[in-house]
Amino acid sequence: MKTNKFQQVRFRDVDDFLAWLPDEERKIVEVLRRLVFDCVPGITEKLSYNVPFYRKHRTICFIWPASVLWGQKKTYEGVRFGFSNGYLLQDEFGYLEKGDRKQVYWKDIREITQADMDMLRTFVFEATLLDKKGQK
Repeated sequence: MKTNKFQQVRFRDVDDFLAWLPDEERKIVEVLRRLVFDCVPGITEKLSYNVPFYRKHRTICFIWPASVLWGQKKTYEGVRFGFSNGYLLQDEFGYLEKGDRKQVYWKDIREITQADMDMLRTFVFEATLLDKKGQK
């Protein structure tokens, strides 16, 4: 399979992606995938840029392990859980990071904690409501 100029890997499907990941990242990805599927019945999972993106009407969120590079070097550790329209989410505590991005916000997860799961669950529910409102 042909890769693009920004990535050195290309996966056939999610199972291929999961099998390729280092154990530490795969465990985090599996927990985050389960969170998304539990929070949003009927959500669609599709690889884009070689990582899983999730959508109902539009893209809601994505899971991007640091090992799946964009460019030539790793720029963070762990697994990035991102929201495509993160700028619309109510984040009073500044939990999500935005770097120099205007729309996409994320949280880098190195170890899953209950606090992370609670916060991410809240954001997934809110992002799903925003996605539903955007379709009316």
